[in-house]
Amino acid sequence: MLTEVAEAVRLQEGPPGVRSVLRALRRLAPASTKDLSRATGLPVPIVAALGNELRRRGFVTTQRPSRLTEAGLDLVAQLGMDLSLDATCTTCDGRELVIPDVLDAAVRRLRALMESGPAADMAIDQSHCTAETKVRRVLALLTAGALPGGSLLLIGDDDLISLAVAVVGDVLGGPIVEQVTVVDISAEILDYIRKVSAGLGTRVETVQHDLRLPLPAELLEQHDVAMTDPPYTAEGARLFLSRAVEGLRPGPAHSVFFSFGGKSPDEMLEVQREIMGLGLVTNGFVRNFNEYEGSGILGGVGFFQHLLTTTSTAPSHEGEFSGPLYTGDKRTRQREYTCVACDARFRVGPGARWTAVAALRAEGCPNCGKGPFRPGRLVPAEDPTTLAEQPAAVARQAALPRQVPAPAETPATDRNAPALAPDAVAATPAAAPATPVGRTSGWRPPTDEDRAGLAERARPYVTRQADERDLPAIGRFEAEIARVSFGEDAIDDPARWASRLGRAMEKSKEGMIVADGPGEEPVGWCWVSINQNAMTGDRYANFRSLAVSPVDNRSDVAELLLTAGLEFCLANGITEVVGRVHVGNVPMRTVYRKFGFDPTSLSMKLFLPEGEPKGDSAR
Repeated sequence: MLTEVAEAVRLQEGPPGVRSVLRALRRLAPASTKDLSRATGLPVPIVAALGNELRRRGFVTTQRPSRLTEAGLDLVAQLGMDLSLDATCTTCDGRELVIPDVLDAAVRRLRALMESGPAADMAIDQSHCTAETKVRRVLALLTAGALPGGSLLLIGDDDLISLAVAVVGDVLGGPIVEQVTVVDISAEILDYIRKVSAGLGTRVETVQHDLRLPLPAELLEQHDVAMTDPPYTAEGARLFLSRAVEGLRPGPAHSVFFSFGGKSPDEMLEVQREIMGLGLVTNGFVRNFNEYEGSGILGGVGFFQHLLTTTSTAPSHEGEFSGPLYTGDKRTRQREYTCVACDARFRVGPGARWTAVAALRAEGCPNCGKGPFRPGRLVPAEDPTTLAEQPAAVARQAALPRQVPAPAETPATDRNAPALAPDAVAATPAAAPATPVGRTSGWRPPTDEDRAGLAERARPYVTRQADERDLPAIGRFEAEIARVSFGEDAIDDPARWASRLGRAMEKSKEGMIVADGPGEEPVGWCWVSINQNAMTGDRYANFRSLAVSPVDNRSDVAELLLTAGLEFCLANGITEVVGRVHVGNVPMRTVYRKFGFDPTSLSMKLFLPEGEPKGDSAR
């Protein structure tokens, strides 16, 4: 099983990587994907993919944050990993350094400087470390004896460590370094550093320079200590470390502080080879030392390494560097991202509308305007399939809205059952549809091939007719639907809804459909009723409820349920189907469009002021 899961996600770490996730789940549960990424050192998309594979096999719960199921706990026990023991220091959380109270003011000041400073440029692998990380890096310099005194060379400084050194010195009452030299390609970053550092009492020199080129001659062999947080590629590590070595004074025991993100063992081997090739030796290493804002793919953390020069230390790139340097330069595949709010799926990477997920986050979901975004599978960049127009799954923020709630004593059968939506749309029932002249059929049952494809995407969930055993789950769906639709006016007691739907089920179960997996309670619910137009006598179908739990393949389950509902209509000779949707509910309108629904009417609403005089005689 471990091998199968590892192969399913192409995990370079193989079965040991799957073990590490299981072990972390056993120790941390309930645990988010980000928590597991930090605990295992695996990137967030990889952890998410592993979680999905374990979930499909019944070892991890469908609820979030994740836990091991009983089968998962048994598996962990069989693997001999049932012991849950954490010896991580609770004071420093494994980072080896604790910020003393006297520097709390430095953290606050740096946080304010970050808010007004330049934004991170994800295209060149920038991701700003937190204010606490900045202070910890300064403490690492002090603890290692690299400061106070001497000269510090910063090879790239989008993290504003130069300002951290200056602010810490200001808080402590005097400069802790003779001079800081910042080399960076960004004029915006250097301008900001010059502007802020001018009033802090620390001498900061800024040099605008493209590090693909050798350091300027005046910077060579002039510094006592260097620090760099390079692009997260082996090439980036080699180049930036080489430039750091260029700027250090000759001789052994000079310090280079190196920050980097977690990579696969093979990729990290490349990085370590570059370090050894430069003649550097590791003097200290702390996992998860650095915390970053916006670096979700790495779980928001990276390691911090203290390197020392030796008598063999020499630059490896004394000339100009050409070739791929940044993560984006080397990326050959796109990654699917799913909007958590509406389940729309988008591609990020080379050739896509968004080359980095940060750009997608900044823009917001084109479908609903929200987010955040859950990473999914990697796909070839040349694959022409477009995901941006795929419908969102029908769930809490995206489903069929319906009428405002009736009084509590009104039977559920007297009004439309709730469908999940952010807004109510009308206070009175919609008129039965009239048969349009010259209508065209907008939907056809799926072919056998399409049906098989949908069933595979929705696996392990299948649809069936609902029955009495499903009422507790259906009651919870309807209660949540009511809360989302009507807020404080909602009838949101699941037991009450289960009772009402139970009475409706006694009359007829037809059109009541659930989606579930083997041995699981329903994860989706659809209710289609067959009505009759009182004026014409024509029969038509009405989608009364449609909701799906936040499972990983939610949109596919929603499509499965909607297809089952429409096939129920065909089986009963229905040729006209009505679904109501709020004008602002873009995700559900997208779903309707995909299935061929056409807009035929518009509900309009007006609210009158409360407590106003009936006339204007008082004015």
